[in-house]
Amino acid sequence: MSEYKVPAVWTWENEAEESKNLGGNRPTAGSRFEQTLPVGEADLQLYSLGTPNGIKITIMLEELKALGVSEVDYDLFLINIGKGDQFGSDFVRINPNAKIPALVDNSQQPALRIFESGSILLYLAEKFGHLIPSDIQGRTETLNWLFWQIGAGPYVGGGFGHFFSYAPEKLKYPIDRFTMETKRQLDLLDQTLADREFIAGDTYTIADIAIWSWYGRLVLGELYKDSAEFLDAATYTNVIEWANRINERPAVQKGLAAEYKAID
Repeated sequence: MSEYKVPAVWTWENEAEESKNLGGNRPTAGSRFEQTLPVGEADLQLYSLGTPNGIKITIMLEELKALGVSEVDYDLFLINIGKGDQFGSDFVRINPNAKIPALVDNSQQPALRIFESGSILLYLAEKFGHLIPSDIQGRTETLNWLFWQIGAGPYVGGGFGHFFSYAPEKLKYPIDRFTMETKRQLDLLDQTLADREFIAGDTYTIADIAIWSWYGRLVLGELYKDSAEFLDAATYTNVIEWANRINERPAVQKGLAAEYKAID
Protein backbone atom coordinates (compact mmCIF):
# COMPACT_ATOMS: atom_id res chain seq x y z
CA MET A 1 0.00 0.00 0.00
CA SER A 2 1.48 3.33 -1.07
CA GLU A 3 1.61 6.17 1.42
CA TYR A 4 -0.69 9.10 0.72
CA LYS A 5 1.29 12.21 -0.17
CA VAL A 6 -0.43 15.18 1.42
CA PRO A 7 -0.70 18.12 -1.02
CA ALA A 8 -0.03 21.70 0.01
CA VAL A 9 -3.67 22.59 -0.80
CA TRP A 10 -6.43 20.00 -0.84
CA THR A 11 -8.57 19.77 -3.98
CA TRP A 12 -11.74 17.79 -4.60
CA GLU A 13 -10.92 14.96 -6.99
CA ASN A 14 -13.60 13.74 -9.42
CA GLU A 15 -15.69 16.84 -8.72
CA ALA A 16 -17.53 16.74 -12.05
CA GLU A 17 -18.61 13.13 -11.57
CA GLU A 18 -19.33 13.19 -7.83
CA SER A 19 -21.35 16.41 -7.97
CA LYS A 20 -23.99 14.62 -10.05
CA ASN A 21 -25.03 12.76 -6.88
CA LEU A 22 -27.42 15.06 -5.02
CA GLY A 23 -26.91 13.16 -1.77
CA GLY A 24 -23.15 12.91 -1.94
CA ASN A 25 -20.65 14.81 0.17
CA ARG A 26 -19.30 18.12 -1.06
CA PRO A 27 -16.93 20.67 0.46
CA THR A 28 -19.59 23.39 0.18
CA ALA A 29 -22.77 24.18 2.11
CA GLY A 30 -26.18 25.42 0.96
CA SER A 31 -29.11 24.11 -1.05
CA ARG A 32 -28.63 22.22 -4.30
CA PHE A 33 -32.12 22.36 -5.80
CA GLU A 34 -35.52 23.99 -5.37
CA GLN A 35 -37.87 22.08 -3.10
CA THR A 36 -41.34 22.32 -1.60
CA LEU A 37 -41.60 20.33 1.61
CA PRO A 38 -44.98 18.92 2.71
CA VAL A 39 -46.66 20.60 5.66
CA GLY A 40 -49.26 18.90 7.82
CA GLU A 41 -51.86 20.30 10.20
CA ALA A 42 -50.13 19.68 13.55
CA ASP A 43 -48.22 22.43 15.32
CA LEU A 44 -45.04 20.37 15.22
CA GLN A 45 -43.65 19.50 11.81
CA LEU A 46 -40.79 17.01 11.94
CA TYR A 47 -38.55 16.26 8.97
CA SER A 48 -36.39 13.25 9.71
CA LEU A 49 -35.20 9.72 9.01
CA GLY A 50 -34.70 6.64 11.21
CA THR A 51 -31.03 7.24 11.97
CA PRO A 52 -29.75 7.36 15.56
CA ASN A 53 -30.16 11.14 15.56
CA GLY A 54 -33.55 10.93 13.89
CA ILE A 55 -35.10 8.43 16.29
CA LYS A 56 -34.22 10.63 19.27
CA ILE A 57 -36.99 13.03 18.37
CA THR A 58 -39.80 10.58 17.65
CA ILE A 59 -38.95 8.78 20.90
CA MET A 60 -39.06 12.10 22.75
CA LEU A 61 -42.42 13.02 21.25
CA GLU A 62 -43.91 9.62 22.03
CA GLU A 63 -42.58 9.80 25.60
CA LEU A 64 -44.29 13.18 26.00
CA LYS A 65 -47.52 11.67 24.70
CA ALA A 66 -47.18 8.85 27.23
CA LEU A 67 -46.82 11.48 29.97
CA GLY A 68 -50.18 12.93 28.98
CA VAL A 69 -48.97 16.03 27.13
CA SER A 70 -51.89 16.94 24.88
CA GLU A 71 -50.18 19.57 22.71
CA VAL A 72 -47.55 17.26 21.27
CA ASP A 73 -49.23 16.06 18.08
CA TYR A 74 -46.78 16.09 15.21
CA ASP A 75 -46.52 15.37 11.51
CA LEU A 76 -43.50 13.37 10.43
CA PHE A 77 -42.12 13.54 6.91
CA LEU A 78 -39.32 11.45 5.49
CA ILE A 79 -36.11 13.15 4.43
CA ASN A 80 -34.29 10.60 2.30
CA ILE A 81 -30.66 11.51 2.80
CA GLY A 82 -29.57 8.91 0.24
CA LYS A 83 -31.46 10.84 -2.42
CA GLY A 84 -30.25 14.21 -1.15
CA ASP A 85 -33.58 15.53 0.21
CA GLN A 86 -31.65 17.33 2.95
CA PHE A 87 -30.10 19.63 0.37
CA GLY A 88 -33.40 20.95 -0.97
CA SER A 89 -34.14 24.65 -0.57
CA ASP A 90 -37.01 24.27 1.90
CA PHE A 91 -35.10 21.92 4.18
CA VAL A 92 -31.98 24.09 4.14
CA ARG A 93 -34.12 27.05 5.19
CA ILE A 94 -35.05 25.06 8.31
CA ASN A 95 -31.56 23.67 8.88
CA PRO A 96 -28.76 25.50 7.06
CA ASN A 97 -26.44 22.66 8.09
CA ALA A 98 -28.51 20.25 5.92
CA LYS A 99 -28.70 17.43 8.45
CA ILE A 100 -31.68 15.56 9.88
CA PRO A 101 -33.64 15.90 12.10
CA ALA A 102 -35.23 19.33 11.80
CA LEU A 103 -38.38 20.61 13.50
CA VAL A 104 -40.73 23.53 12.90
CA ASP A 105 -43.01 24.68 15.72
CA ASN A 106 -45.95 26.46 14.14
CA SER A 107 -47.48 27.26 17.53
CA GLN A 108 -44.92 30.07 17.77
CA GLN A 109 -45.31 33.32 15.86
CA PRO A 110 -43.43 33.54 13.67
CA ALA A 111 -42.93 29.80 13.24
CA LEU A 112 -39.82 28.61 15.04
CA ARG A 113 -37.22 26.37 13.42
CA ILE A 114 -35.14 24.05 15.60
CA PHE A 115 -32.28 21.97 14.25
CA GLU A 116 -29.65 19.64 15.70
CA SER A 117 -31.03 16.72 17.70
CA GLY A 118 -29.69 17.90 21.05
CA SER A 119 -31.23 21.33 20.58
CA ILE A 120 -34.58 19.79 19.62
CA LEU A 121 -34.57 17.50 22.67
CA LEU A 122 -33.79 20.40 24.98
CA TYR A 123 -36.40 22.63 23.33
CA LEU A 124 -39.16 20.04 23.70
CA ALA A 125 -38.17 19.23 27.29
CA GLU A 126 -38.32 22.90 28.27
CA LYS A 127 -41.43 23.69 26.24
CA PHE A 128 -43.48 20.91 27.82
CA GLY A 129 -41.73 20.68 31.20
CA HIS A 130 -40.83 17.01 31.13
CA LEU A 131 -37.78 14.72 30.94
CA ILE A 132 -35.38 17.30 32.34
CA PRO A 133 -35.05 17.86 36.10
CA SER A 134 -36.01 21.26 37.49
CA ASP A 135 -33.37 21.31 40.25
CA ILE A 136 -29.99 22.75 39.35
CA GLN A 137 -28.04 19.58 40.18
CA GLY A 138 -30.27 17.27 38.16
CA ARG A 139 -30.61 19.67 35.25
CA THR A 140 -26.87 20.25 35.02
CA GLU A 141 -26.07 16.53 35.19
CA THR A 142 -28.62 15.86 32.45
CA LEU A 143 -27.10 18.55 30.23
CA ASN A 144 -23.60 17.30 30.98
CA TRP A 145 -24.51 13.92 29.49
CA LEU A 146 -26.65 15.33 26.68
CA PHE A 147 -23.75 17.44 25.45
CA TRP A 148 -21.36 14.54 26.02
CA GLN A 149 -23.35 12.49 23.53
CA ILE A 150 -23.43 15.29 20.99
CA GLY A 151 -19.65 15.63 21.19
CA ALA A 152 -18.82 11.93 21.49
CA GLY A 153 -21.27 10.52 18.95
CA PRO A 154 -19.30 11.43 15.82
CA TYR A 155 -16.48 9.15 16.96
CA VAL A 156 -18.98 6.28 16.83
CA GLY A 157 -20.84 7.26 13.66
CA GLY A 158 -18.38 9.10 11.46
CA GLY A 159 -15.42 7.25 12.93
CA PHE A 160 -16.04 3.66 14.02
CA GLY A 161 -19.22 3.04 12.04
CA HIS A 162 -17.84 4.54 8.85
CA PHE A 163 -14.57 2.64 8.77
CA PHE A 164 -16.00 -0.61 10.18
CA SER A 165 -19.08 -0.78 7.94
CA TYR A 166 -19.09 1.74 5.10
CA ALA A 167 -15.58 2.58 3.94
CA PRO A 168 -14.74 1.12 0.50
CA GLU A 169 -11.80 -0.80 1.99
CA LYS A 170 -10.94 -2.09 5.46
CA LEU A 171 -8.06 -0.12 6.93
CA LYS A 172 -6.48 -1.25 10.19
CA TYR A 173 -5.32 2.12 11.50
CA PRO A 174 -8.68 3.99 11.47
CA ILE A 175 -10.60 0.90 12.63
CA ASP A 176 -8.21 0.43 15.54
CA ARG A 177 -8.26 4.14 16.39
CA PHE A 178 -12.04 4.51 16.47
CA THR A 179 -12.66 1.11 18.04
CA MET A 180 -10.36 2.14 20.89
CA GLU A 181 -12.33 5.33 21.44
CA THR A 182 -15.73 3.66 21.11
CA LYS A 183 -14.77 1.05 23.69
CA ARG A 184 -13.47 3.76 26.00
CA GLN A 185 -16.82 5.54 25.75
CA LEU A 186 -18.70 2.30 26.43
CA ASP A 187 -16.52 1.68 29.47
CA LEU A 188 -17.29 5.20 30.72
CA LEU A 189 -21.02 4.53 30.38
CA ASP A 190 -20.65 1.13 32.03
CA GLN A 191 -18.88 2.64 35.04
CA THR A 192 -21.44 5.45 35.26
CA LEU A 193 -24.38 3.05 35.19
CA ALA A 194 -22.89 0.81 37.88
CA ASP A 195 -24.53 2.81 40.66
CA ARG A 196 -27.45 4.57 38.97
CA GLU A 197 -30.49 3.44 37.04
CA PHE A 198 -30.28 6.09 34.34
CA ILE A 199 -27.51 8.15 32.80
CA ALA A 200 -28.02 11.30 34.87
CA GLY A 201 -29.21 9.60 38.07
CA ASP A 202 -32.42 7.91 39.17
CA THR A 203 -34.64 9.68 36.63
CA TYR A 204 -35.15 8.96 32.93
CA THR A 205 -34.26 12.10 30.95
CA ILE A 206 -33.43 13.44 27.52
CA ALA A 207 -29.84 12.32 28.21
CA ASP A 208 -31.02 8.70 28.17
CA ILE A 209 -32.92 9.24 24.93
CA ALA A 210 -29.91 10.81 23.23
CA ILE A 211 -27.38 8.26 24.44
CA TRP A 212 -29.58 5.19 23.99
CA SER A 213 -30.25 6.08 20.36
CA TRP A 214 -26.54 5.62 19.67
CA TYR A 215 -24.91 3.52 22.37
CA GLY A 216 -27.93 1.50 23.46
CA ARG A 217 -28.66 0.50 19.91
CA LEU A 218 -24.97 -0.20 19.37
CA VAL A 219 -24.66 -2.72 22.22
CA LEU A 220 -27.98 -4.32 21.25
CA GLY A 221 -26.58 -4.99 17.77
CA GLU A 222 -28.92 -2.60 15.96
CA LEU A 223 -26.44 -0.15 14.40
CA TYR A 224 -23.69 -1.82 12.38
CA LYS A 225 -23.70 -5.47 11.33
CA ASP A 226 -21.49 -7.64 13.54
CA SER A 227 -20.25 -4.59 15.46
CA ALA A 228 -21.63 -5.68 18.86
CA GLU A 229 -19.59 -8.89 18.65
CA PHE A 230 -16.53 -7.03 17.37
CA LEU A 231 -16.73 -4.58 20.28
CA ASP A 232 -17.38 -7.41 22.76
CA ALA A 233 -20.44 -5.41 23.83
CA ALA A 234 -21.68 -8.18 26.14
CA THR A 235 -18.90 -7.31 28.59
CA TYR A 236 -20.49 -3.91 29.27
CA THR A 237 -23.13 -5.48 31.46
CA ASN A 238 -24.47 -2.27 33.00
CA VAL A 239 -24.91 -0.70 29.58
CA ILE A 240 -26.64 -3.83 28.29
CA GLU A 241 -29.11 -3.83 31.21
CA TRP A 242 -29.83 -0.13 30.77
CA ALA A 243 -30.20 -0.52 27.00
CA ASN A 244 -32.68 -3.37 27.37
CA ARG A 245 -34.66 -1.50 30.02
CA ILE A 246 -35.10 1.49 27.74
CA ASN A 247 -35.77 -0.67 24.71
CA GLU A 248 -38.76 -2.14 26.53
CA ARG A 249 -40.42 1.24 27.09
CA PRO A 250 -43.65 1.42 25.02
CA ALA A 251 -42.96 5.00 23.95
CA VAL A 252 -39.52 4.01 22.68
CA GLN A 253 -41.02 1.28 20.54
CA LYS A 254 -43.66 3.71 19.26
CA GLY A 255 -40.96 6.25 18.46
CA LEU A 256 -39.03 3.67 16.47
CA ALA A 257 -42.17 2.54 14.64
CA ALA A 258 -43.10 6.14 13.80
CA GLU A 259 -39.88 6.61 11.86
CA TYR A 260 -40.60 3.54 9.75
CA LYS A 261 -44.06 4.93 8.93
CA ALA A 262 -42.81 8.38 7.91
CA ILE A 263 -44.75 9.88 5.03
CA ASP A 264 -42.66 9.88 1.86
